[in-house]
Amino acid sequence: MKRHLLLIPVLIVCFTMSGYSQSSTDVNKDVDRTAVYEQVVKEGYGTPTIYKELGNGHYFKGNYAEAKKWFEKLFETETLKDPMLKFRYKQTLKALKLDIETNTYLNPAVAGSN
Repeated sequence: MKRHLLLIPVLIVCFTMSGYSQSSTDVNKDVDRTAVYEQVVKEGYGTPTIYKELGNGHYFKGNYAEAKKWFEKLFETETLKDPMLKFRYKQTLKALKLDIETNTYLNPAVAGSN
């Protein structure tokens, strides 16, 4: 009987310690990547890859006005090749209730007619 009474506190300590070991903090998880990339662009180090990350980051957060801004910055620096980016950009325009048919980045013929 005494063995069982001693075993209970030992088990409680073991379970408590295993809970602490699984709850380690990941410092990278809480970093807002879009804020870091925006700071990089402010410092003058913008690249197409960063513009793409910013566009996607804001798109997935539902910040469509910001996503549009960064997607268009990307399309100004390189041609639109990735079909997934084109889809996300279209969805961004739809969310903002903007016309897709007259968009210069989706329809290069429209850009030449101006």
